[in-house]
Amino acid sequence: MSFSLIVFNFLLCRFEATAEWIDVHAQFNDGEPQRLKVRCLGVTLRGLKDQLNEFNQGVNPRDTRRVKYVRFKRPTLDERRVSFTWVELMNDENVKSMFWGHNMFQWIDTRVTLLRSTGDIINSLILPKDRD
Repeated sequence: MSFSLIVFNFLLCRFEATAEWIDVHAQFNDGEPQRLKVRCLGVTLRGLKDQLNEFNQGVNPRDTRRVKYVRFKRPTLDERRVSFTWVELMNDENVKSMFWGHNMFQWIDTRVTLLRSTGDIINSLILPKDRD
């Protein structure tokens, strides 16, 4: 059996065994990494961002920022060596490939950028005093 076929069979068995949830280490705005479980079956980019927002709100209830960008470490197998590159999730296909590509690892490393909404920024502005 070839090396690539062995790896494929391993990934397929691993994916079927952990098909519903996967461990994610999320680093929100360069803070301490947080470990959480993320639903990975049929999830969209919007759904992943919602899960990360929900986790952040649970850990930091007063934080009104929302997930804007998500990047993850993508593994690449080249000449039997594994290397990693940071990739930004741009669409649902990226999310599917992220989960599929990480089935041979215990978790996915992500970096999450939280930004305030325009409404929150406007509401936090201090209005100038009337000059009469």
